[in-house]
Amino acid sequence: MDIQEICHQLIDGIRNTTWLEGVAVVSGIASVWFSRMENILVYPVGLVNTIIYIYLSLSGHLFGEASVNLYYTVMSIYGWILWARKDQRSRPVVAISFSSLSQWRDQLLFFAAFYVAIYCCLSFMKTHFAPGAIPWADALASATAYTGMWLMARKKVESWYWWIATNITSIPLYFIKHYEFTSVYYLVLLFLAVAGLYSWKHKATHATTV
Repeated sequence: MDIQEICHQLIDGIRNTTWLEGVAVVSGIASVWFSRMENILVYPVGLVNTIIYIYLSLSGHLFGEASVNLYYTVMSIYGWILWARKDQRSRPVVAISFSSLSQWRDQLLFFAAFYVAIYCCLSFMKTHFAPGAIPWADALASATAYTGMWLMARKKVESWYWWIATNITSIPLYFIKHYEFTSVYYLVLLFLAVAGLYSWKHKATHATTV
């Protein structure tokens, strides 16, 4: 597929975008913006996005991504509760911070375990009843997203590295599945994730020097 064909598919895909996908994209962008600002609205707004994408992912045989959005839904409720907790001085109990070496080890193991599990499941599904599945790419996008969401609930700066990896993988994945508007959405999220990484790094560094 050359550049002209890609542009043609992209334009046609955006023109044919359903209102449901449009709502999911707008709420997703808003959710990431609130996350960058460390605003608790990231979770209620994000729930709109994840619930819609569970349906869209199942429709497109993106079973790994469907599982990710189901996981997002559960973790959004968990993160919402965690971010809302205050100490006796009405300060957030969870603060933005960097991961320690042991925490880096844990998140790499977390990612590896989910990647292997999702890849094996999708390979089985592709063979038996979901020929449209792309196991290695779907597993990569899913496992990085699982890890990013887990770390975001704990306000770890490194969550943004995992989101960046998720976005880079998801851009071509959704384009191939003819969700062109969602592909553009992940491109926007990629830029927001880079901005989020910069913002959270600054806050974490400032907190350690105060």
